[in-house]
Amino acid sequence: MNNLTIREACEADLGFIIGLIASDPVADQRDPPLDDDADQQLAGFRAIAGDPNHALYVAELAGELVGSFQLSFMPVIARRGAWRAVIESVRVAPEHQGNGVGAAMMRWAIERAQERGCALVQLMSDRNRPDAHRFYERLGFTPSHTCFKLRLR
Repeated sequence: MNNLTIREACEADLGFIIGLIASDPVADQRDPPLDDDADQQLAGFRAIAGDPNHALYVAELAGELVGSFQLSFMPVIARRGAWRAVIESVRVAPEHQGNGVGAAMMRWAIERAQERGCALVQLMSDRNRPDAHRFYERLGFTPSHTCFKLRLR
């Protein structure tokens, strides 16, 4: 998808990103909206933007925002002290799903991981997203581990 542009998100993009999350029924069921979400989301955005190992990106198609994701880099002791790239919160606007936007975003993220010398790219996907799982597997990801979470709030 040659006409897709991916750039680091700015605060002005936050409404679009929040809208993508709100339009996702799995995310909405898991984390129903609360009154103080906007303040917490802005604080989260600023924390991501202020850390050189984390970035939030948006994808634009002909000047229109069509997707977003977070890319983080994490050093580990395993794998001989290699770095890992973690892709998080991958979202494509519903009207643009299935036309290559998500695949282009993932290829772009993988290229950034290679540039940083990462040994591994990893991501998590909710078990209630079989279509997403097939998408990631088509891109070469394998479901090699089970993820465990402990909700603290």
